[in-house]
Amino acid sequence: MSALQVGDKAPSFTTTAVGGIYGSGTPLKLTDLKGQAVVLYFYPKDDTPGCTTQACGIRDEWKAITATGAALFGVSIDPVKSHEKFITKFDLPFPLLSDTDKSIVEAYGVWVEKSMYGKKYMGTERTTYIIEPMGKIAAIFPKVKPAEHTGLVLKALQELN
Repeated sequence: MSALQVGDKAPSFTTTAVGGIYGSGTPLKLTDLKGQAVVLYFYPKDDTPGCTTQACGIRDEWKAITATGAALFGVSIDPVKSHEKFITKFDLPFPLLSDTDKSIVEAYGVWVEKSMYGKKYMGTERTTYIIEPMGKIAAIFPKVKPAEHTGLVLKALQELN
């Protein structure tokens, strides 16, 4: 499978959304969001240093993000219970998507081989996709730095409007 590019149709998915308006778990399909911009930010693991920095950055700019009219979701392979704890611990106002079967991370090409201390393993690459209201990819931020993430997302969303 070739890597997704700006202008490609965003891969569809069905999963469980937790937090925000989705409460303790609601089925969600990408097609449910047609007509609005969507941010999918993929991150490796709940409640780890980089992922917490990234999530708290979004939390702190949540009003500015929602003012753009976009729907924003964090996506990881963590289960619903882990997402609930992460949301509660850091008072996250936005929903997280549980991708325990790895279908979304694989469809978006972010399930990759990683290496730490010489050991190779499979994991989620920190990447963000912005999808325009008609379902095409408008921006991709690969290997984004957690502290810089929110500014990139806000700028891209403002350019869509």
